[in-house]
Amino acid sequence: MKSYFEPVSLPSELLSVAEMYQADRLAMEGGVSGATLMEAAGKGIADLIIDTWPTGRCLVICGPGNNGGDGYVVARHLTEAGWQIDLASLVDPEVLTGDAALMRDRWEDDILSLREVTLDDLDLVVDAGFGAGFSRFLESDISTLLSRVKKAAVPVVAVDMPSGVNGDTGAVDPGAIPAAMTVTFFRAKPGHFLYPGRSYCGRLQIIDIGIDVEYLEEIDPETHLNGPDLWRDDLPLLTPEIQKYSRGHAAIVGGGISSTGAARLAARASLRAGAGATTIVSPPSALMIYAAAMEAVMVTSIGEAGDFADWLQARRIGTVLIGPGNGVTDRTREFTLLALESAANVVIDADALTVFRDDPDMLFSLISEKDEGEVVLTPHEAEFERIFSLAGSKLERARTAAALSGAVVLLKGADTVISTPDGKAVINYNAPPYLATAGSGDVLAGLIAGLFSGGMTAFSAAATAVWIHGAAGNMLGPGLISEDIENVIPEILSGLFREL
Repeated sequence: MKSYFEPVSLPSELLSVAEMYQADRLAMEGGVSGATLMEAAGKGIADLIIDTWPTGRCLVICGPGNNGGDGYVVARHLTEAGWQIDLASLVDPEVLTGDAALMRDRWEDDILSLREVTLDDLDLVVDAGFGAGFSRFLESDISTLLSRVKKAAVPVVAVDMPSGVNGDTGAVDPGAIPAAMTVTFFRAKPGHFLYPGRSYCGRLQIIDIGIDVEYLEEIDPETHLNGPDLWRDDLPLLTPEIQKYSRGHAAIVGGGISSTGAARLAARASLRAGAGATTIVSPPSALMIYAAAMEAVMVTSIGEAGDFADWLQARRIGTVLIGPGNGVTDRTREFTLLALESAANVVIDADALTVFRDDPDMLFSLISEKDEGEVVLTPHEAEFERIFSLAGSKLERARTAAALSGAVVLLKGADTVISTPDGKAVINYNAPPYLATAGSGDVLAGLIAGLFSGGMTAFSAAATAVWIHGAAGNMLGPGLISEDIENVIPEILSGLFREL
């Protein structure tokens, strides 16, 4: 099975471990017992196993808490379906309490210790060890057992989360092993989609265990999975009386002679995504290269910073993208500062971020002082480290960076995270590895600028652009190059507009 999720439809809400505990509590306060929830969870997992694998011999590994209680239920239902079950407990079964102890008592067969486990002729392993709340380390005897399972090449079904993977952060203990399938309850967790945890989950299944969806309103999740349901209604609709400048004029600051490709990729993507007009701002030395290569994209030559500020105001530029191919130069720094001082929305990418590595506070100060327009920062991990140098999970770092900078932060990667300064965040999951190619990030920056220019908010423009970028990668498949991406944008947008 693939180590990344195929772009399928999943509920958008992602619950932290604490928020999932809250959902359980609300369900129980509403009259659903913990035992009923646990029974539904275990039976649901067993049903998925029965539907996916032929009947055989299965080892069920049960941990010390409710995750282990789910395992006892799985074992009981698989036994009733004709499976041969070996059940092993990671702890003395007598230490279990509450609903987990109740499910242990309903299990009428033997409970093995770790030293009694044999892996001969196994067809499946159910990992009901620790679940999403895991936050410490796997003890050596547990790691040894999991290592034996991995060497035996037996498929694993993880209950809630593979043992050793943190449900909030996606952090992975060295002793954890990948699952063929992970089954979680009610809603997924951030750790299911943040690397490296995501690569350990295999096929993700979310099952209903009796928690009312209305509880989500009270929980008010802080994190969502990126997808059209979040921003489709924000897409700018075209009316018969619209004209190009009412769709916004975007400026793409271009680099010198040796690096014109980045701005050209971004500019064409900007037009495709919705900007009514796009102009590349070229250094005088590169004007002829840009002019000869571009058709629908306009080109202007500006060498001096003061002229750039005057031009932004005179042409009523609504969005500025600066960074792709610009070089880490005084010109890049000066033009970025002037863009932030203007009334335009600003997308700061690549070299326009790196140029502030020695003075990020100046960048943050100008963003916070900006009276008009919003700002999006689009670092990859190396650029992020140069500007922010923050610890924590990718989700935590993106949130902190957005709050610190006052901008919407798009932290790129296979699990791109987008966060607002007030903590609203999405994790993107539809990007295939084919997008790891030169110029792909420039196209993404142009998409953001085009959607921004068309009237979307900073957060919606960033989230939409990342999703479209991933959808294009999936549509094009292996062998794509960055120039290909713009060609499928109209088809993707058409599909989104049809659903409005």
